[in-house]
Amino acid sequence: MNLTREDLKGYDAVVDAFGAWTAETLPLHSKTTQHLADILSGTDVRLLVVGGAGSLYVNPEHTIQVADGENFPEAFRPLAQAMAAALSELRERKDVQWTYISPATDFQAEGERSGKYILAGEEFTLNPAGESVISYADYAIAMVDEIEFGKHIQERISVVRA
Repeated sequence: MNLTREDLKGYDAVVDAFGAWTAETLPLHSKTTQHLADILSGTDVRLLVVGGAGSLYVNPEHTIQVADGENFPEAFRPLAQAMAAALSELRERKDVQWTYISPATDFQAEGERSGKYILAGEEFTLNPAGESVISYADYAIAMVDEIEFGKHIQERISVVRA
């Protein structure tokens, strides 16, 4: 929260990978994202946010999210709601070059690096094997690809292992 516009001058992109889990800290998802958006407002520096899968849509009307499902783990519901709120607030920003990248529902810290992923949009997406899975390593590749080549400004995208 001590970062200033001057601190980020000269960067091409800033990646927001903030994480909080407790009831007291969950509001910081919105606070930190908005702080970064505020200091990047009107600049060419891109803001990329490591998002969550809970806010991906499961219907074409975009009214039902993964976190609304009865099989969604109750322990993760508050986190999914906090991250969805941060995304919703970010969507209101037209003054920032943001991209929100949601991982697959099975986001594996120790997962294999395949170097391949499927780039999807707002909808919950399964790979050809019927899985919603991606390793941190493949997610990181997708993030760097988006920084280097992406054209998803002011959009949420998602990634799943190919």
